[in-house]
Amino acid sequence: MRKVNAAEAAELLKAQDSILILTHRNPDGDTLGSGFALLHGLLALGKTVRLQCEDEIHKKYNYMRPKTELPAFEPKYVVAVDIADEKLLGPTLFAEYSGEIDLCIDHHMSNTLYADALYLRECAATCELVYEVLCALGVEITKQMASCLYTGLSTDTGCFCYSNVTPETHEIAAQMLRCGADFDNINRIMFETKTWTYLKLEELVLNSLETYFDGRCALITITQKMFQQSGSNESECDGIASLPRKIEGVLVGVTLRERKDGSYKVSLRTYAPMDASYLCSKMGGGGHARAAGCDLEGKDLADGKQKLLEIIRTELEKI
Repeated sequence: MRKVNAAEAAELLKAQDSILILTHRNPDGDTLGSGFALLHGLLALGKTVRLQCEDEIHKKYNYMRPKTELPAFEPKYVVAVDIADEKLLGPTLFAEYSGEIDLCIDHHMSNTLYADALYLRECAATCELVYEVLCALGVEITKQMASCLYTGLSTDTGCFCYSNVTPETHEIAAQMLRCGADFDNINRIMFETKTWTYLKLEELVLNSLETYFDGRCALITITQKMFQQSGSNESECDGIASLPRKIEGVLVGVTLRERKDGSYKVSLRTYAPMDASYLCSKMGGGGHARAAGCDLEGKDLADGKQKLLEIIRTELEKI
């Protein structure tokens, strides 16, 4: 593995063709915004390129997709965007591409250094880094690219409300507006529009709410049964992880989401001084100080949940 900067990442991409871009499973606005912006930029350079994701991409992101179907091809160069660990690809893509990723562009400092080349820098969103790579490639940022990049910037910062926002984040967002990003519609879709199935799921999830440690930790659980009852699915879970942290007095918000195979994904959202990335690292995961994730080992929810709560309790007692 060698670390590269934006210019070096651009040179690697210039020298390649038949490029496959991989996003993480349960895709969010940053991994998709990064992936599709890079895809459109490489297409503008005449490259053969496509994007692949383990899970279904929600229809609300359809504006990012190419307007024409891209041809199938055998990948000769594989790029991962916004993926700190190969396991986050999902089981199918992990089995196919583990150890085969040529370039990773990522903003998670917990990155496991799995790619041959890595452009890694801590910032609000991976879209910031992809923007730099596109500039280094000499690509003109189109309206569609700008919309993709703006989506990643806005969703990974809670519409520019989170503490990970920097002056550079706002400067890039402003540049995306100059390039024609459809920001008002994107903000409406991402932050103000809720489907009926999501609303039903949220109701069921809130009924699972538990609080611990004098109300400083709140936990919700999303089960497969809830998906069935609401008609919703994993693609509508983006906003749910932030719900428990919104409760007054909560420093650690925990979301446990059951996968189809019965395992559980953990999403942590915290306020200072609690560090979500540190807490998740104790469970084999990682992420950022305010937002991180991990998996519960095995399929025994009670044991995994208790282990996680003990880790949280220990850190809360240090405050």
